[in-house]
Amino acid sequence: MTQKRKILVTSALPYANGSIHLGHMVEHIQTDIWVRFQKLRGHDCRYCCADDTHGTPVMLAAQKQDVQPEDMIARVREEHLADFTGFLIGYDNYYSTHSPENKELSEKIYLALKANGKIESRTIEQLFDPEKHMFLPDRFVKGECPKCHAADQYGDNCEVCGTTYSPTELIKPYSAVSGATPVLKESEHFFFKLGKCADYLKQWTAGSTTLPDGREQPHLQPEALNKMNEWLGKDGETTLSDWDISRDAPYFGFEIPGAPGKYFYVWLDAPVGYMASFKNLCARAGIEFDDYFRTDSDTEMYHFIGKDILYFHALFWPAMLHFSGHRAPTGVFAHGFLTVDGQKMSKSRGTFITAKSYLEQKLNPEWMRYYIAAKLNSKIEDIDLNLQDFISRVNSDLVGKYVNIAARASGFIAKRFEGSLKDVSGSALLKKLAAESETIAAAYEEREYARALRDIMALADAVNEYTDANKPWELAKQAGQEVRLHEVCSELINAFAVLSVYLAPVLPRVAEQAAAFLNIPALSWDIAAQTLPAGHAINKYEHLMQRVEQTQVDNLIEANKQSIQTAAAPEQTDSKYEKVAEQASFDDFVKIDMRVAKVINCEAVEGSTKLLKFNLDFGFEQRIIFSGIAASYPNPSELNGRMVIAVANFAPRKMAKFGVSEGMILSAATAEGKLKLLDVDAGAQPGDKVG
Repeated sequence: MTQKRKILVTSALPYANGSIHLGHMVEHIQTDIWVRFQKLRGHDCRYCCADDTHGTPVMLAAQKQDVQPEDMIARVREEHLADFTGFLIGYDNYYSTHSPENKELSEKIYLALKANGKIESRTIEQLFDPEKHMFLPDRFVKGECPKCHAADQYGDNCEVCGTTYSPTELIKPYSAVSGATPVLKESEHFFFKLGKCADYLKQWTAGSTTLPDGREQPHLQPEALNKMNEWLGKDGETTLSDWDISRDAPYFGFEIPGAPGKYFYVWLDAPVGYMASFKNLCARAGIEFDDYFRTDSDTEMYHFIGKDILYFHALFWPAMLHFSGHRAPTGVFAHGFLTVDGQKMSKSRGTFITAKSYLEQKLNPEWMRYYIAAKLNSKIEDIDLNLQDFISRVNSDLVGKYVNIAARASGFIAKRFEGSLKDVSGSALLKKLAAESETIAAAYEEREYARALRDIMALADAVNEYTDANKPWELAKQAGQEVRLHEVCSELINAFAVLSVYLAPVLPRVAEQAAAFLNIPALSWDIAAQTLPAGHAINKYEHLMQRVEQTQVDNLIEANKQSIQTAAAPEQTDSKYEKVAEQASFDDFVKIDMRVAKVINCEAVEGSTKLLKFNLDFGFEQRIIFSGIAASYPNPSELNGRMVIAVANFAPRKMAKFGVSEGMILSAATAEGKLKLLDVDAGAQPGDKVG
């Protein structure tokens, strides 16, 4: 056994303004598996999380429901916790960011940053809703994109062309809260001087921590480090901007000390919520909180997050901690998004699957835990839930290979040997299984779950091959084979115990049931290197897992379609189609030069979840155009050779750090919000003018 470690682990905080869906579960299952593995290894590992409760969306949602925000977030927290508990997520504490501990810690960190010269105030102009008497966050301002002129785009970036901008750059902006035309209004805001932290962040992001066992734990994954380096820059240059950490009343959150009417922006107090949840646990469990957050602490702290919030966790959060006198994380582990059957989760197709609906349809949560784990690795990659593969993999691996081992041997032990096992400590099969203990442990430690489960199922195959080779059902019919039958079945029961240990982080309920069947208090990792002693009595075998049936998955999809339609009913309008834009003249139209172009090559853009990069042949020349349609085309190479329509006379524009886009590809926005390329009839050639 390696030296005992003291570890604090968190998952990103779900926002208290929506239901938990399977996309959330990817992260929390990934985290839970890692925590359960550490505990099986005997380490002191604590898992804390909380609901993220502050901000304008929560305030407005409470107003819409005609309830106090405190009442709404309390109800939502209970719903969230019920969903996570249903999926066997074993938090040591699941708390709320609207807590006295979080208020105390947020104020303490803010005041420490201020004393360190990292906070400054300045007057800024913001868009203000004159009807609701409130300043509007970026996502609550909508209007026409200043670059491609797409309608109904948010105030921070265009989902059609991918351009980023400030809300004041929108054409014909309107408030998403009231519909009113916003006005510019001055306000004093407080800023965290993130740019002044660049030298430290360059060191931290590229650094690592030496663990008790001597391993070096990088603070970031390679892909995450590459992304952070884009912002941090080189040779003393940085693109980091000062970070606005305040919001004006009305706002649901914590008021900033010494600044009446000013509130902490939710992204300041949300990550502090990790600390607050742990502090709440410490008070109940007798843990010394400061031992984990002192700058000289030898404890470990890990954050599991989605790739969309990497910037906050790999730059803002370490800087906040370090410059307020606290230790920074040991590691930030980012993961990709979940797609279903190769596409973005869709409400219309019923594949925006909520955790609650999955549980209400009586699907076993361990089926999904296993399937997600079988897709996860340590990289920042999207994973796909293929529903047919889900059925076949769970049935093949868990039912056909794993639980079947105990089912095939337990009856003989019960009926022929009074439930007692034979000494099989010299078994070559069991030594083979035990020899893989550290290899599988390393895969779990490195979050290479897919590799761990492949190795475990290979061992299950070996056990089943041994079963088929020795045929206990035939030995039971042959005279003089009692000793051999007892030996083979005892080996199989012990092999089942080892496999149960290896699968325990993924299948915690089955692990408990397996321990009860094996008549041992609980599974622990060191059991894999042992055998149950001669004469050890096992209990009656109860079936551990049923097969997934197609009808169950069909019912799940249908249930989500129905729940979505029901939920959407109060919001429906007379038409599913977007309102026709304001009238334009023919002169306006003829200014746009649209041409047919052929896709020479299409590829995903590293560092962007929205953009695809097109190399287009216009006949008279070739151009590079970026288009924000990645969600609709997960396999962009399939577009190679296709004819598209593109605007040829837009001025080239720089796409953040991705390159220059030399036009715009036309697409249609469906009623479901997906973007689809326009088709070109056969016979049209690159360069042909559209009109």
